[in-house]
Amino acid sequence: MDCSVCTSMPVQLRPPRNTICGACYEGARSLISFINKLEAAQGIDKANLCKNLTNVSRWVIDMKESSHQLNEKIKFLSGFVVAFRDQIHTDIQLSSGAKGPPIPAHRALLAIRSEIFSNILDSDGCKAPPNDDTITLPELNNEELESLLEFLYSGDLPEERMSKQVYSLSLAADKYGITYLQKLCERHMLKSLSSSNALDVLEVADTCSFLTLKENALDFIVKNMQEIVFSAKYDAFAIKNPHLSVQITRASLMDTKKIVLISTAYMYIGSGILAR
Repeated sequence: MDCSVCTSMPVQLRPPRNTICGACYEGARSLISFINKLEAAQGIDKANLCKNLTNVSRWVIDMKESSHQLNEKIKFLSGFVVAFRDQIHTDIQLSSGAKGPPIPAHRALLAIRSEIFSNILDSDGCKAPPNDDTITLPELNNEELESLLEFLYSGDLPEERMSKQVYSLSLAADKYGITYLQKLCERHMLKSLSSSNALDVLEVADTCSFLTLKENALDFIVKNMQEIVFSAKYDAFAIKNPHLSVQITRASLMDTKKIVLISTAYMYIGSGILAR
C-alpha cells in the first residue's frame, strides 16, 4: 500500500489510495502532541491548541520567524562585547589574584550583571576618581578573570574554555551571585560527568549548593564506586572533604541495601512461583 506522505512514486494518489503508513501516522500524532504540550505550557487555551498538521506547519513557521528575530536581537546586543574588547569608555579595572595587568571594564554592566558587584561599586572604596578604581577578584587567575568578563559581556563562552575553567567559574558565579552563569556551569558539569571528574564535580556542587548536580554526582560515584574510591585522587579528596566522604559511604550503603532488598523480593517471588 502506497503512503500518500512518504511514497517516492510520482503518481496522483486518490481514494482509496490516499492512505498513510503506520510510521507517518505515529509521527504526525507525536508532532501534534508535542506542539500541544508546548502551547499548553505557554498558557494557550485548550480550544486553540493544534488539531491538525496544518496548524503544526504554521506553528513551525512562526517559531522560525521568532528565532530569526531573536538572532537579530542578540546581534544587536553584542555591541557590549565590542566595547569590552576595544576598551571603549571603560571606567573601572578588575585584577585577578595572580600577577598580571588589570582589565578595564564598565561599572554599569558589572552592576547590572551582579548585585554583589553593584554593592561593591556603591561602597566608599569605589567612589574615588575612575582612574584609581580597581576591584580585585583574588579567587581567579588572569585567564579565568578574562573568561568571566567575556561571559558578563556576551552571555556565552567557547566550549573549550568552559570545559577548562568550569570549576573556578562556578565558584565565582556563586560568590558574586551571577545566576545565569551558575546554571550554565551546572548544566555543563552534569553533561560532562565522568569517573575522572566526578569527585571534582561533587565538591563544587556541594560548595555552590547545586542540589540536583550533587545528587547526580553522588549517584554516579556510587555506581562507579570501585573505580573512583580506589583511585589515588580519592585519598586527597577524602582528606579535604571528610563530610563528603561520609555522604559517599552512606549513599553506597543505601544502594547496597536497596539491591539486597530487591534481590530478596525476587527470591521470594521466585520461590512462590516454584511452589505452585
